[in-house]
Amino acid sequence: MRRVNLALQGGGAHGAFTWGVLDRLLEDDSLEIAGISGTSAGALNGAALKAGLRAGGRGAARKRLDRMWEQVGEIGDFRMLPWMAAFLPALRFWQTASAAFLPFSPQGVAAQLYTPYAFGNRWTNPLEPVVRDLDFTQVCAADGPRLFVSATNVRTGKIKVFQGQEIGPEALLASACLPTVFQTVEIGGEGYWDGGYSGNPALFPLYEPDLPDDILVVSINPMRRDDIPDTPLEIQNRLNEISFNASLLGELRAINFVRRLIAEGRMEAGKMKAVNVHMIADDGLMNELSADSKLSPTPYLLERLKAAGRAAAERFLGNGSSKIGQEPSADLEGLLG
Repeated sequence: MRRVNLALQGGGAHGAFTWGVLDRLLEDDSLEIAGISGTSAGALNGAALKAGLRAGGRGAARKRLDRMWEQVGEIGDFRMLPWMAAFLPALRFWQTASAAFLPFSPQGVAAQLYTPYAFGNRWTNPLEPVVRDLDFTQVCAADGPRLFVSATNVRTGKIKVFQGQEIGPEALLASACLPTVFQTVEIGGEGYWDGGYSGNPALFPLYEPDLPDDILVVSINPMRRDDIPDTPLEIQNRLNEISFNASLLGELRAINFVRRLIAEGRMEAGKMKAVNVHMIADDGLMNELSADSKLSPTPYLLERLKAAGRAAAERFLGNGSSKIGQEPSADLEGLLG
């Protein structure tokens, strides 16, 4: 049995890619998931994964993930304004019909003109029913994979890592709280925004001595985009991607530095973990998808992403998974250079 930790990125509806990755990994009985660090959509995926594993094993985990993403697909758009709900079928038709020609959606245009605070206490978080459908007695259980959920403290800008009994519905909603789309989530008198601003995902919780040395990062925010964004939404999206990737790149640099010190004999082996980093991604697909699609979880998009995630996981299982427990399969020098 090869033990591995999962580090699951956030990225809105694009988190369905991770759904596909997990769906395929769960079919491999030789992999044991020991720890999970997730942010935003990655936190939701991690919570559903753990709840399913504890409730009934790998098959139950796959069904639990299926159920969650089916519910997400029913939302239609994370920026849905109250008056839009009655027009959701028409909006979906317009969105599908115009997707090939327009770099925006009607919902996206409307979202540029309002703040989620404009409706006061009449505003409701569209993700809340999805999150509260999870069994938190399973999510917070002491046994099973250790789960870490990251959010960003609005006042301090520091990362907050929730674990164990701290992971309630509010922690997951906080981790996924993109402030231009959702109202700030308050926990214990503190306000929290999306964890991607401070850790997407945080790797350091997975350095605990009882956890394996291998971390498999499921990346859904492309490190590189060849096209220069020129629309407001695309510019904002790329700014978010750069800031969301910054903390991950910083941690990967630290891992690479420690490995180099150990390899050169400048640090005694065993003093710090020589973490083996592995990565599953499909930057080609993520470059094809529009920024707007992150906020518009249509069933067609989610199924496409799930299929791509399964295919990417299949490639990893065929090429890189044999290195788990032995050495890294990700080229950190190339990624960071």
